[in-house]
Amino acid sequence: MERKIVLSSFLPVLAVAGLLWFNSGHNDTVNVTPDADNAGLKLPQGFGALRAAENVGRARHIAVTPEGDVYAKLNRPKDGGGIVWLHDANNDGKLEDVKSFGNYGGTGMYIKNGYLYASSDEEVFRYKLDQKHQVVDPSSPEKIITGLINRRQHESKSVVLDNNGNIYVNVGAYSNSCQEKDRTPGSMGRKGCPILDSAGGIWQFKADKPNQTYKDGVRYATGLRNVVGLDWNQQNDQLYVMQHGRDQLHDLFPKYYTVQESSIYPAECMYALKKGDNAGWPYIYYNQDLHKKMLAPEYGGDGKKEGPSGIIDPAAAFPGHLAPNGLLFYTGDQFPARYKNGAFIAFHGSWNRAPEPQAGFFVVFQPFKDGKPFGKYEIFADNFAGSPEKTASGRVDHKPCGLAQGPDGSLYVSDDLKGTIYRIIYNKK
Repeated sequence: MERKIVLSSFLPVLAVAGLLWFNSGHNDTVNVTPDADNAGLKLPQGFGALRAAENVGRARHIAVTPEGDVYAKLNRPKDGGGIVWLHDANNDGKLEDVKSFGNYGGTGMYIKNGYLYASSDEEVFRYKLDQKHQVVDPSSPEKIITGLINRRQHESKSVVLDNNGNIYVNVGAYSNSCQEKDRTPGSMGRKGCPILDSAGGIWQFKADKPNQTYKDGVRYATGLRNVVGLDWNQQNDQLYVMQHGRDQLHDLFPKYYTVQESSIYPAECMYALKKGDNAGWPYIYYNQDLHKKMLAPEYGGDGKKEGPSGIIDPAAAFPGHLAPNGLLFYTGDQFPARYKNGAFIAFHGSWNRAPEPQAGFFVVFQPFKDGKPFGKYEIFADNFAGSPEKTASGRVDHKPCGLAQGPDGSLYVSDDLKGTIYRIIYNKK
């Protein structure tokens, strides 16, 4: 199955987590053939996949330029570089040319208005791009934000930009549920949860102002335990995020929750955010079966009491403990029309669903209609793990993390375990 794809340098860039950079021109016509085994993935009929690159490092969020080059942000630097640039030198869909720069690890990656934005776990940088969307001076980035809190738990800083010159940064809570003693059975929640002063939310900064700190930014939304996947919905002109739900309901409060309940609750939630919104962490969690915001046991909940008022509802809810690390609103034309303006979500996979088998390690599609989630999500790309047995054990081959859209409408997926960059295409024939 071969697909002829025309790339136009005038198509918009859509970026998501990760970074990869290469430095040569791109021909107008590229012949892309899926791997014989579709890169090991299970996909809907009509779709194919290829391993565009392998062993690039622990690739977190990624972005693709209008020329088809890929930037990937590495969780840890590899060979001295924490940002990788990948280029298809011979127009076969494979990214053979690889260059790296930036001596810091991290997660965030985005392209907007002639700049490449990248984050460490404490800072956000930007790199000027030339007309071919190649970094002008890889050794001298401009530091945009500094001093973000990092307590070695939920420390990754994801980023996205709006259309009005603002950048949004996740600052994850350095806690599971704001207990007096974190992850200690029976320990109650801290009054007023002081963590929320500097973490557990989304902060808004200017995208072009150097050396900003907390005092220069605005706490845009609060009550978010940890957000890794986020994207700007161009149809709604609004920020959407995926929250990692809390852990260990049974381990911490066994008199209120069974082991089974703890393995499937709470939901992993998608939130559509506006300035000033409160998603409720640590005071509530969301039960996806009851469709209710439940009072957390650390704050007097017993698995039956509902939470206080003033907390927003999720836009959509997904099974618990799947770790959503990538979010992308699809705006391309290559895929069938039903995918347009819907959301792809990369679920990194669970570690704490026992006695249930571990789960996740896939990319799902959440349909949207009239700018809102519509209907049930569906698994779009599966078998990153390698087999059902590997999924169930959690000892998997690959973990999907970042998502990006190519200029031709291809979907790129990063793997932060073994460093594979996948490219998913649709055969219109």
